[in-house]
Amino acid sequence: MAYKTSYIFLVLLFCFQCSCSLSSLNKESYLSVEKHTEDVLVSSNGTFSAGFYQVGKNAFSFAIWLTELHNHNPNNIVWMANREQPVNGKHSKLFLLNTGNILLLDAGQLNTWSSNTASNAPLELYLKEDGNLVLRELQGTTILWQSYDFPTNTLLPNQPLTRYTKLVSSRSYSNYSSGFYKLFFDDNNILRLDYDGLDVSSTYWPPTWMSSWEAGRFNYNSSRIALLDSLGKFISSDNYFFSTYDYGTVLQRRLVMDSDGNIRIYSRKNLSGNWYVSWQVISNTCIIHGLCGANSTCSYDPKKGKECSCLPGYKVKNYNDWSYGCEPMFDFTCKRNESTFLKLRGFELYGYDGNFVQNITYKDCKNLCLQKCNCIGFQYTYDDDSNIFKCYTKLELLNGRHSPSFPGTTYLRLPKGKNFSKQEFVSLKDHVCLVQLYKNYVEKPTNNLVRFFLWTSITAGGLEFVYFVVVWVCLIKTKKKSSANQNSYDHALLGFRRYSYFELKVATKNFSNEIGRGGGGVVYKGTLPDQRDVAIKRLNEAKQGEGEFQAEVSIIGRLNHMNLIEMWGYCVEGKHKILVYEHMENGSLAKNLSSKTNTLDWSKRYDIALGISRVLAYLHEECLEWVLHCDIKPQNILLDSNFQPKLADFGLSKLKNRNNLNNNLTFSMIRGTRGYMAPEWIFNLPITSKVDVYSYGIVVLEMITGKNPTMMNIEGDDGEMAYNGSLIRWVREKKRSACWVKEILDPAIGTSCDLSKMEILARVALDCVEEDMDIRPNMSQVVEMLQNNERVVE
Repeated sequence: MAYKTSYIFLVLLFCFQCSCSLSSLNKESYLSVEKHTEDVLVSSNGTFSAGFYQVGKNAFSFAIWLTELHNHNPNNIVWMANREQPVNGKHSKLFLLNTGNILLLDAGQLNTWSSNTASNAPLELYLKEDGNLVLRELQGTTILWQSYDFPTNTLLPNQPLTRYTKLVSSRSYSNYSSGFYKLFFDDNNILRLDYDGLDVSSTYWPPTWMSSWEAGRFNYNSSRIALLDSLGKFISSDNYFFSTYDYGTVLQRRLVMDSDGNIRIYSRKNLSGNWYVSWQVISNTCIIHGLCGANSTCSYDPKKGKECSCLPGYKVKNYNDWSYGCEPMFDFTCKRNESTFLKLRGFELYGYDGNFVQNITYKDCKNLCLQKCNCIGFQYTYDDDSNIFKCYTKLELLNGRHSPSFPGTTYLRLPKGKNFSKQEFVSLKDHVCLVQLYKNYVEKPTNNLVRFFLWTSITAGGLEFVYFVVVWVCLIKTKKKSSANQNSYDHALLGFRRYSYFELKVATKNFSNEIGRGGGGVVYKGTLPDQRDVAIKRLNEAKQGEGEFQAEVSIIGRLNHMNLIEMWGYCVEGKHKILVYEHMENGSLAKNLSSKTNTLDWSKRYDIALGISRVLAYLHEECLEWVLHCDIKPQNILLDSNFQPKLADFGLSKLKNRNNLNNNLTFSMIRGTRGYMAPEWIFNLPITSKVDVYSYGIVVLEMITGKNPTMMNIEGDDGEMAYNGSLIRWVREKKRSACWVKEILDPAIGTSCDLSKMEILARVALDCVEEDMDIRPNMSQVVEMLQNNERVVE
C-alpha cells in the first residue's frame, strides 16, 4: 500500500510540475530562479526547455536544454545566456520588460545579461520546437531577437553558423564559462578551429602548414555559412562537408565545440535514450593544441584515449586541470658549461621556434641553442624528401606529442648535475576540471520539525523510486545485453558502426541481391533499419584473412576525401568478415561503360578522370600514411547520383608511414588485375606509386576508347598473360594521324564533344602508361595538367 501511495504521489508531483511550465512569456512577466523547476518555458511538443539551470552551488544560468525525465544533465544544454556570470539562487529573475527588452537581474539587482531590444508593440518570448528561443511581435512576423543568432558551444540541426557567429567551448565538463577553443569562419572564408590559451593562441584545424586547396577547402565563397541538417549531413560554404555515421534518419542531434577542442556530433533516438558520438572532426585528439598545457606531452591510444605527461624535469601545476601544463623543477641558466641536453626520441613539439635552420649538423644546432638564454631545447629532424637535417630551437615547449613514428628527436635543455631521467615522468590520466561556483545569500530560519518531515518524505519517496528503477533495469537487462553489440560504436578506434551478422543478413534479405563480385568477395545491396541503402561486401573466407580485413578497415578509417567511398560500418563475427559502404546509385564505371544505354558523355568522363586523379594524389602525396591502391580499375570506381566518382576496394592496398618511405616496397605476391597492371609487376621491378599511375592511365584510355584492355592482352612464351600492350599500341598508332582523337573515341560519346579536352585527356593517359616508370608523371602533376586544361577551355 505504501508503495502504491508513494508511486501515485510521484506521478502527481511530476504532472503538477509539468502543468506549471509555461508556453511563453509576455511583457511585464518574469521567471524566478527560486521556482526554477516550475518557471520553465517548454516547446510545443516538450522537446526543449528554457529556464534557470543550476551550474554550481547556489549558482544559476538562464539556459536552453533538451528535455528528459532526469533533466539535470549537462550533456543536454544547447544554449546559455550568462555563461560567464551565473546569478544567485535567491531573488534572481528574468524579465520581459514593457520596453521590449529581456533582462536578467542578479539578487543584488545587477544587470547580468540583456537582449538589448526595444519595442512598443505587444511581444512574446517563446521556445520553438527546434530549440530556438524567439522574441517576436504578436502581430506580424517581426523577430526582435533569437538565440540561434547567439550560439554558445552548440549548433542544433538547421541552425546556421555564419560570418557573425562562432562556437566557443566550455572551460570544462562542469565549468560552463568560455573555454580555449572556438569554431569560426576566418577572413579567408575558411572554417577553422583556434586555440586561444592562457598565454598563446594558434590555429590547429585545418593544419596551418596545409594550403586551403590541400585541405580540400574552397576560399572563394564569401557567404560563410555552415549547417548541420536534420538527417546528419554537415555542409560548409568552404567545401567542407561530412555525414554522420547514422546519416539518413531524423534523430535528436547536436554539434558541440567540446572543451577538449574537438568538434563532435551527438545523437540519440528519443528523450530517454543515451547520447552517442556519431561524428568527430579529429580522431587523434593529441594534435589539438594546448590540450596538455606547456612543458608536457600528449600520448594517444585508440582504445584508451589521450594521456598527458610532464616532460622530464617538469612537474604538474594543477592536478585537476591539464591546461595549466607543467612547471620546471629547476632554475634555468645562461651559462653554456652549466647546461646539458636530454635526448627524447619520438617527441614532437609543434610551433614556437626561435630559429629554423636547414642542412645543419647536430653540433651546430646544439650550439645555436646554447647561444640564446631563452632557448630551452631544440628539435633535430632528418627530412627524407630533401635529404637534409633540420634544426628548430624552442622558446616554448608547447603542443607536445609523443608518437613513435615521429622521425625527429627533441633535446631538452637542463642544468648539469641534476638527474632528470625518463623515469621521472609524471603520468596522469586526463582529469576533468571540476569547478563549483558558489553564490552567497542570507538564509531565512527554517522550522526544524518541518524540515524533518520534509526530508523523511523525500527519503521514503526516493527509496521507492530506486526500487522501481532496479526492477525495471533487471527486466530489460537481458534485452540490452543481447543488443549491445548491435548498437555499439568503437568511436575511439575506428568511428564506424559495428553490426552483427544477423543485422546484415536481414538487411540484405539473406544476401540475395548481388550487385558486384571481385577477387576479395561479393557485394550485395541492402537496406538498414533506418531505410538507408548500403553496399555490403562479404569477404571471401578462404582468401581474406584477419590481417587483410583489419588492413582494409584501418586504411579507410584514416582517410578522408570526397572521392573516396565512405564506409559506414563493419562486422567481425566468427568466420564472417563484412564491410558496409554507402550505396552508389549509378554503380561502377565498368557497368556504365559496358551498358547499352551508356549515359557517360565526354564531360562526365573528363570529370571522372579528374576526380580519380585527385584522390590518387591524396593517397600518394597528401595523407599521413602513404597508400598504394594497387588495383585501379573501372570495377573499383563507383559513381554516385551525380556521376561523381568514388574510389573503392582497398583490399590489395599497401600502407606505409610517410616518415619511412622508400622506393623498394616488398610484396609477397603480384597484386592487381590483369590488363591494368604496370610492367613492374611482371618484370619484378621496384614497386612505387607509379604502378597506380599506370593503372590510372589504362582506365582513362578505356574511358576514351570504350575498349576493354583485358580483352586486348597478349600471351607470352610461357602461356601467361603479359602486361597489356595492345590497347596502348593501338592508340599510339592512331596518334600518327591528324584526326587521331576522333578515331579513338568511343562511339557512345557522340559527336558533340570537346575534342581539345579529350585530346589532353588522351595525352595525359599516354604519359601515364609509359613503360619506364621514371618517365610517368606523378598524380599531382596529372591533376595539375587536367585542371589547367579545364580552366583554359572554360
